[in-house]
Amino acid sequence: MQLQRTAGELIPDLQRYQRPFLLAGGAGLLVAAVGALLLRDWTAFLQAYLVGYLFCLGITLGCLALGMVHQLSGGAWGVVLRRPIGAAARVIPVLTVLFLPIVFGMGRLYLWTHADVVAADEALRHKHLYLNVPFFLLRAALYFVIWNGVSFVLNRLSREQDRTGDPRIARRMQRVSAGGLVAYGLTITFASFDWLMSLAPDWYSTIYGVLVIGGQGLSAIAFLILVIAWLSRRPPLDEIIVPDHFHDAGNLTLAFVMLWAYFAFSQFLIIWSGNLPHEISWYQHRLQTSWRVLALLLLVFHFAVPFLVLLSRRVKREGRALARIAAAILIARVVDVFWLVAPEFHPEGVAISWLDVLLPLSLASIWLGAFIWQLRGRAIVPVYDPEFDETLGPLAEKVERPA
Repeated sequence: MQLQRTAGELIPDLQRYQRPFLLAGGAGLLVAAVGALLLRDWTAFLQAYLVGYLFCLGITLGCLALGMVHQLSGGAWGVVLRRPIGAAARVIPVLTVLFLPIVFGMGRLYLWTHADVVAADEALRHKHLYLNVPFFLLRAALYFVIWNGVSFVLNRLSREQDRTGDPRIARRMQRVSAGGLVAYGLTITFASFDWLMSLAPDWYSTIYGVLVIGGQGLSAIAFLILVIAWLSRRPPLDEIIVPDHFHDAGNLTLAFVMLWAYFAFSQFLIIWSGNLPHEISWYQHRLQTSWRVLALLLLVFHFAVPFLVLLSRRVKREGRALARIAAAILIARVVDVFWLVAPEFHPEGVAISWLDVLLPLSLASIWLGAFIWQLRGRAIVPVYDPEFDETLGPLAEKVERPA
């Protein structure tokens, strides 16, 4: 069984989907931009764009982090996910470019960019040393340099491992992953402060960064389940991916569901029990207006339903059933990001426009097209991964490895 070819050669369906996703996403962005121009509502455009962008970024960085976790922990679960993880991480340059509309529109997104607002608010004057445009841009550039750098190094080492089979490369990837996870934790924490929490510049939460990290991990594993469920029905991966792999991914999803719920509830409990005006205001217009409907939906469909369903061993071992749960979780993740962003622009209650639907779908479509492009460019299975034989079991003997 020869697997050391590109995914595109092994799975022709991939090439068929790449261009339609890219064209649909580009057309959606164009329609949204023209609509915002005609309606003169760039704030609504940027709000919806930020939601879609952060959702796609969450999948990408979550995959990068999961890949580094697997390099350090090992296990058969990560081998079948490794190629989709690497493909998602290689989309970071595309997201770097897609961040530019946020840069150009930050004056409409962030109140602290306006000197008159800062001058009238004592809290913002104290935060101005951190919340100012030049420093914001410098930090954003640093985040993207680090994320692109870690992804580039790991993918270069992975490519070298595929080419040479040198067992020492696995150890080098572990060392890079150890430092990369620390860098990821720090950068995404500060990025969440900059891009999300500063939408309400008077408010702060010390647990906000880990809440975002938990959400990114959940987005990533849900997306990866959808990918392997699709690949598992097509040769040659229909011979490789078995119920045990879905079971491991399902257990990991359950862990992230509980982790996100723990962080979300901890933030709420600490802030609500403190009952301080600046901190509690963030929850007041989310829980005392019609936004509380979304909060209830998140409680039910982001935590309760996935938690209860994923307790079932049968569901976690059946690819189609697990994929349906993963798709529902991804929808809940979009709603969660929307719930973090939109109430700052509509504190009086829920307001959903056509842009809030079109722009996240368009950005997700572009992201999927770029992901497929990257997935097509590499061998579908890492035959020189140290855990590869454990993953395939008896099938490992049939695999033809390049000399």
